[in-house]
Amino acid sequence: MAFVRTNGIGHKPIETKKMIQFQCDYNEGCAPEILQRLAETNLMQTVGYGMDPICEHARQLIRDACQAPQALVQFLVGGTQANATVIASILRPYQGVLCAETGHINVHETGAVEHTGHKVLALPQHDGRITTEQVRKALADHLSDGNAEHIVQPGMVYISMPTEVGTIYSLAELTAISSVCREYQVPLFVDGARLGYGLASPACDMTLADLARLADVFYIGGTKQGALFGEAVVITNPALQKDFRYNIKQNGGMLAKGRLLGIQFETLFTDGLYMRLSRHAIDMAMRIKEALLAHGYRMYIDSPTNQQFPILDRATYQRLSQTFLFDFWGDIDADHVVARICTSWATREENVEQLLLAL
Repeated sequence: MAFVRTNGIGHKPIETKKMIQFQCDYNEGCAPEILQRLAETNLMQTVGYGMDPICEHARQLIRDACQAPQALVQFLVGGTQANATVIASILRPYQGVLCAETGHINVHETGAVEHTGHKVLALPQHDGRITTEQVRKALADHLSDGNAEHIVQPGMVYISMPTEVGTIYSLAELTAISSVCREYQVPLFVDGARLGYGLASPACDMTLADLARLADVFYIGGTKQGALFGEAVVITNPALQKDFRYNIKQNGGMLAKGRLLGIQFETLFTDGLYMRLSRHAIDMAMRIKEALLAHGYRMYIDSPTNQQFPILDRATYQRLSQTFLFDFWGDIDADHVVARICTSWATREENVEQLLLAL
């Protein structure tokens, strides 16, 4: 059976036939447990906009998992809406948000943050991360600038966990960044679109409770992690909680049939499903990474999560592309390219085995 995908530039379709897809982590629908629960509750009548008992139960499950009983938890329909809404709700009109130059809000959201009236203040990155020293310098330099009031003020720090290139922050790194943010009274916002994949990584030394303690606001991704759609925004700083639902509505992130979001997160946070799904993606990615290294391939980024970035010669890339669909990440030189191989909660072991045989 043939299907098409867009080429990422325009609307001209690219024909693909019976391809095994490793190009992103939201190709599939949702975890069977969620689909079953959606079917079971399909004809249930509840109030809308996330004010139903199911959403409230999901919120409590998330607060319990975060060990943050006073946190505000709200559900939004997608990652771009979550990022733009959180940032717009916190910043003053003259403020911008510090992030890595590769940060999702800077490179992959069509200026959504700028559309709210706030500038993205990009910092140089290393393997997708920014450092405590960079954050401190950016905040201190602004305060010491004699023309500070004529310049966009850094009013927030944004990081992703994992980053756009699959790397993660250590507990020590996150603790240090959080400390600088609190010293300068600037909120720390963590984009967790792939949060479970970061927490499930064997290289990760932090927990969800650590994140809730160190960040002022973060979100738990559903779209990429087993849900049909949706993200759970967790605001742990009481000063940032007031009127957040007004901002959700104004920014187009509030779902009228909010129960659908509550059902999905209630299911994900029951009996450890969220982390089980996340660990599966990591297991599949590590098998692929180990095979690549064993066969002498070099990695463009040493990622410990579900995104892997092998350097392939063009002939190998073209050969593999006859059967497997990857993301083309860029050229290394005339003879080599970087591909992104992405696993998910639903990656099939038999598809991984086929890739390993092809390698």
